Amino acid sequence: MALWRIRATVDDRPGYLSVLTASLALRSVNILAVHVHTTEAGAVDDFLVDAPDNLSESDMLAAVERGRGRDVFVARAEAQGLADQPTRALALAGRLVHDPDSLGEGLVALLDADEVRWRPEPETGPGFDCSRMTLLDPIGGAYELRRRAPEFTPAEYARAQALVEVSGAALRQHAEHTTLLLPDGAELLVRPAGNDDADAVRDLHQRASAASLQRRYLGGAPADPRLHRLLEPAGGITLLAVDLHTARVIAMASLLAEGELGEVALLVEDGWQRRGIGTALLRRLLAYAQRSGFAAVVAHTGADNAAMLRTLRRIGPGRTDRDGPMTSVTLPVSGRVRAIA
Repeated sequence: MALWRIRATVDDRPGYLSVLTASLALRSVNILAVHVHTTEAGAVDDFLVDAPDNLSESDMLAAVERGRGRDVFVARAEAQGLADQPTRALALAGRLVHDPDSLGEGLVALLDADEVRWRPEPETGPGFDCSRMTLLDPIGGAYELRRRAPEFTPAEYARAQALVEVSGAALRQHAEHTTLLLPDGAELLVRPAGNDDADAVRDLHQRASAASLQRRYLGGAPADPRLHRLLEPAGGITLLAVDLHTARVIAMASLLAEGELGEVALLVEDGWQRRGIGTALLRRLLAYAQRSGFAAVVAHTGADNAAMLRTLRRIGPGRTDRDGPMTSVTLPVSGRVRAIA
């Protein structure tokens, strides 16, 4: 038995697909997988089949055409074709998370393209025709993919676009990873948080003193549901500082979105305080707020929290509002000063 890939357009009418499958069955062709691409011309069915060794390409073409298939493409397939399209796409997305620069290779594998070219200035806008697909590269330029046959479909373009978005997200994530060298020679990794960091961040809170937790939360450590929301805040970001020697999370800084205003908050492990870590994290949050179009960021802290107020003054001039034991410091984001006037 031999593996074949078949693609054919079938009228989207009751019974037509069964006519095609019956025609294949008459030649002892076993359908292993089928994927449907919806197009204006009809349903394009993509089959992976197992056929007797004595069947030739012309035999396969004739069987499909007798089954009312049109615009037929037939080619021998490799064993890796046994993986279904969702599994294949997920595997490629997983690879991009670890190696965002492999987008070109991933698109070729996803689409079985004959060639891929990167152009600094695309000849056409994003889109596709029968044999060419253009996709914008997240870091600039565009990828142009070509395939002689079969013709590209809207479903394939959507899959490729999704893979490009994964690559863009991974590139942004990697770009946020920086190494922070403290004046005393200690090295920290600063990176965005994720839900996988829940245990490490929970440990940070357990090591923090009651006074540090009071200054950060105006109370005790947050419960798990709130902690998970802090790790991946909607419309914002949480940064972690990780000790490269022990791999422990020793600080976290969050930017929470409230419309055009972002709320920043900071927790640094007691033994690491007064070493410039808070200032470095808050500067990165302010840069993120600028890229994301925030008008300003605000920090709420106790009026007696001299260390936090001193850190905020280092970041830049802002408006200070006192309400009993609470102080709010609002820092305008560069280029958006008028938005908070």
